[in-house]
Amino acid sequence: MLKRITEKLRHWCVRPWGPLLLLGGGFAIAVAIVAISSTTLLLTGTEEFCANACHEMGYNAAEYKGTIHDVNRSGVRATCVDCHVPRTGIPLYFRKINAARDLWGHFITGSINTKEKFEAKRSEMAVRVWTYMKESDSRECKACHDMDKAETSEKALVRHTKAKEENMACIDCHFAIAHDEPEGPGPQDLKIK
Repeated sequence: MLKRITEKLRHWCVRPWGPLLLLGGGFAIAVAIVAISSTTLLLTGTEEFCANACHEMGYNAAEYKGTIHDVNRSGVRATCVDCHVPRTGIPLYFRKINAARDLWGHFITGSINTKEKFEAKRSEMAVRVWTYMKESDSRECKACHDMDKAETSEKALVRHTKAKEENMACIDCHFAIAHDEPEGPGPQDLKIK
């Protein structure tokens, strides 16, 4: 089969317009791949997708409702992707690929496809997210929050300065603010190499 395809390509390339047609076809395929990839990234980066398509937030949405990321004095809501997905670049692609683990656990193995199973794995999944946040230097938090702003209270500035000096991540102090706290040690007990 590969030999036949190669022969057809050679046959096309000897024609005067063949290489141009081949180049145009390759360009069209590349544009289609980029368009499909971008559309997929956009569609899987919505709260509706996270809450309804495959993630267990369908039955965990109640724990998010009323939290500071859902309702606050500024009126700005943080959705799933704001906290769990980088905004751009290579980290975005790696995070989306890594999210396949949730698909695997939901659809293939069924390890988190019920509320009871999800609760049994809550601590393990929380540690995975906390580790990711520490290793990324709280990238997703810092995309929305600027702790050096003039509006930040003096008390918060002192604490954040101390946290920076001690190489702490946002999650070390600010955890369980959008999800129920799992059993076991918190993020400050994790040792990241």
